[in-house]
Amino acid sequence: MQSKSDYLPNTDLLIKQHPDMFRMNTDSKLLGQFMKVKKSDTVLDLGCNNGVLMLYASLHEPKHIYGVDLFQEALDLAKENLEANNITNYDLIQGDATEVKLPVVDVIVCNPPYFKTVDEHRKNDNPFRAAARHEGTLTLDRLMSVCEKTLSDHGHLFLVHRPLRITEIFTEALKTSLRPRTMCLVYDVNKDEAVSVLLEFHKNYKGDLHVLKPITIER
Repeated sequence: MQSKSDYLPNTDLLIKQHPDMFRMNTDSKLLGQFMKVKKSDTVLDLGCNNGVLMLYASLHEPKHIYGVDLFQEALDLAKENLEANNITNYDLIQGDATEVKLPVVDVIVCNPPYFKTVDEHRKNDNPFRAAARHEGTLTLDRLMSVCEKTLSDHGHLFLVHRPLRITEIFTEALKTSLRPRTMCLVYDVNKDEAVSVLLEFHKNYKGDLHVLKPITIER
């Protein structure tokens, strides 16, 4: 099947998506709009897939954007999307984010796998979707460790995850120098409980946690 082009929500940027790979969803859009980036910042997207969050980061005109992904096929698509939108200040890195050498950056953005890999038989047979949905090597403790090592002093991590794992996320962050700074819960009008949580962590942060007004979506 051929890739299909769509507009990045609330932008005039085009993004090509492949039907066999993990596709842009509501969480991608919310995280893209939640992250804060300055023009002097360098940005890293952990698990960049087709480059959707790199495109959102480009709207802030940062100094440089990096993307890392397990799959060369995903990086090829990310490159195509970046170049189609005339974005040239980027580098793409192929490999496991817990093993490859990553540049020190000011901002990390990540839409990580949400589910623990307890039973291999429950994993999706599609390797792209399995890596996007199940933790594999990018467990929460490893994610926080990689982010601590890769962020500059007082750097920021922007993350979207499932609310049922908030306690675990905070526990792992507290083992590092990353501290929660901002949190926003996302609700679906058709569901009783929150469906997503947007989180900002700040390296060496000593202030309070700010809980923003919740976002309500309709799908």
